[in-house]
Amino acid sequence: MDPKSECAQGLATHRSGRIGARARRTARSLGAGAALAVLAASSCGGGDDETDPYEADSGAPKTINSASADAVSAWTDVASATINGTGTAVVTPEEQRPAYAFDLATVHLAIYDALMAITGTHLPYASAAQPAQTGASQEAAAAAAAYRVLQALFPNRAALYQGAYDSAVAAIADGDAKTRGLAIGTAAANAVLTLRLNDGRAVLLAAYVPGTAAGQFRGTNPVGLFNPYVRPFVLQHAAQFRPAGPPAMTSAAYETALAETRAAGSSASTTRSAEQTDTARFHTDAPPRFWPRNVKSFYSNQATLGESARLAAMLWVAQADATIACFEAKYFYNAWRPTSAITLADTDGNANTAPDATWTPVVPTPNHPEYPAAHGCNAGAVAEVVRVHYRTRQVSFAFDSTAAGVVTTRHNFTSTTAMVEDLQMARIWGGMHFRYSNDDGAALGKNVAKWIVTQRFQPR
Repeated sequence: MDPKSECAQGLATHRSGRIGARARRTARSLGAGAALAVLAASSCGGGDDETDPYEADSGAPKTINSASADAVSAWTDVASATINGTGTAVVTPEEQRPAYAFDLATVHLAIYDALMAITGTHLPYASAAQPAQTGASQEAAAAAAAYRVLQALFPNRAALYQGAYDSAVAAIADGDAKTRGLAIGTAAANAVLTLRLNDGRAVLLAAYVPGTAAGQFRGTNPVGLFNPYVRPFVLQHAAQFRPAGPPAMTSAAYETALAETRAAGSSASTTRSAEQTDTARFHTDAPPRFWPRNVKSFYSNQATLGESARLAAMLWVAQADATIACFEAKYFYNAWRPTSAITLADTDGNANTAPDATWTPVVPTPNHPEYPAAHGCNAGAVAEVVRVHYRTRQVSFAFDSTAAGVVTTRHNFTSTTAMVEDLQMARIWGGMHFRYSNDDGAALGKNVAKWIVTQRFQPR
């Protein structure tokens, strides 16, 4: 974590109320002095400026069909199965602490660089741009790139990816194109792996000590403790987009948010509808399986395999860096969950909140601090990459979930905004989060994604 950065500081956590994300960033810049305003905007990656060309929706509405079985999405499936699986031993940091966003980002960056080496359309991530190696097999390059990354990260889980690689290579006609493609893919993977070596995942963590003061997270042995220490893929540092923090517990904003989650997220709620309960449960599908299964539909069915690889890389790098940034903020603020805030409301210093010792959420609460909401961070990042790629928020698509024990398909979202809002409300209706945490998480994810798509993956 890098709390020394100006943009990492945020506003003081003890304040009387909430102000908008854009206003907070403006205040932060002006507070540092007018002479630093431009520098702050640059180093922090900007914000929600409506004059930003990436804010303009100039594309036509887009309907996303089910994922096709192209080489890029197929390797998403293989990599996801590997990350979520087990092996014969646990040796590498990745085998010890598998993290779907980080590992899928590494796989798809290798595929992206391999295909850019062949097509020459966009700048590579890990290597210097070279003349396009036209004529090499893109399918062979994608297979070799993904395979080499999985070999390096998960050497003891080969049973989960070796067969897929053998089948993919066997399906490509022998010859110079195949030979060159395999060599290009391996070289691209090695370059990405070199950059990601010792990514911070092996950090030795001190034992987590739960808080005891009002507002502090109460969980023991929480998850994601190592996430803030993982080196970002594109962000300058983990705290680059740290949000301003939860509102003061004595504020009206806090009272309102607590009352909303208390009423709507209770296991005994009389205000939550059956549909809202289903939505809350739908989005309890485990993220390491939910996101890989659903986001691949965005990057399959592209005009070229290279474009599929580029969109996949952007999506997974955005998810990875959003996860790092989100958990950095979580453990910086260490905020308590609604289940603590509601049952211990007599300790928060707010005369307008009252405790309910029997209150429980309708779905289990994840074991990590409340602020900001991780689902909001990830959804905001995905939505922004998709919006930038298609130049419109009016993207229609469907997500499915296995939270009920079977695959259930949700209605088609008619926009990326609708998807973000669905995930945000699900966390309130599930009793896991407060509204401000969802809003700030989504804003963080959006800003991370915007930074990534403007800093990397550009045309040559």
